[in-house]
Amino acid sequence: MTDRKTELAANLAKVEERITAACVAAGRAREEVTLIVVTKTYPASDVRILSDLGVRHVAENRDQDAAPKAAACADLPLKWHFVGQLQTNKVRSVVGYADVVQSVDRSRLVTALSKEAVRAEREVGCLIQVAFDAGASGRGDRGGVAPEGIEELADLVARAPGLRLDGLMTVAPLTGEYAGREQAAFERLVVLSTDLRRAHPTATMVSAGMSADLEQAVAAGATHVRVGTAVLGVRPRLG
Repeated sequence: MTDRKTELAANLAKVEERITAACVAAGRAREEVTLIVVTKTYPASDVRILSDLGVRHVAENRDQDAAPKAAACADLPLKWHFVGQLQTNKVRSVVGYADVVQSVDRSRLVTALSKEAVRAEREVGCLIQVAFDAGASGRGDRGGVAPEGIEELADLVARAPGLRLDGLMTVAPLTGEYAGREQAAFERLVVLSTDLRRAHPTATMVSAGMSADLEQAVAAGATHVRVGTAVLGVRPRLG
């Protein structure tokens, strides 16, 4: 085993222990929670190691980094998630490799994703990104739509050719009533997910929690946690 593979294997084992312990504490089966490893800023060689170690879900947040990395790893049995704010001019590229876009937060993006998915003859899963810090604009500081906007956007995704409505995603807010209350925010997301499934029963994904707060997400009922630093280490500074 290379030094890097040994390091990643040890980190993955620790994260697995945390998820398992959180599931036990919440009375949930370990199989109910899927680990997505956020590989942003790290090279394709790390993605290959992770795949060798059994990781099947990876996430990226910048298309300029993700597209070449996904191409270099196209032979691996991976599901790629796009988790960053997505500009419409990047949609064609993202649709080329992303199995799931977790950051759907406006109708214009839905229209662009649908057009490119049809063109590429692909079905792309979509999560509505929910912003609990949304202000008067109805958008959050880091993307996302206010809870009041979920229904309209979800209906739009569900009707759009080439798209599949998979569920909801959130990032723990830094401002607003849920700032510093990660578990409360995640619990609110699960309630919103229950509401969504009344109209869209197959939209079962609840993506919440990262390296620092995955336990709170599992306790709240998240089905997917997005972990980067705890697996790959502290990210290098971007110049």
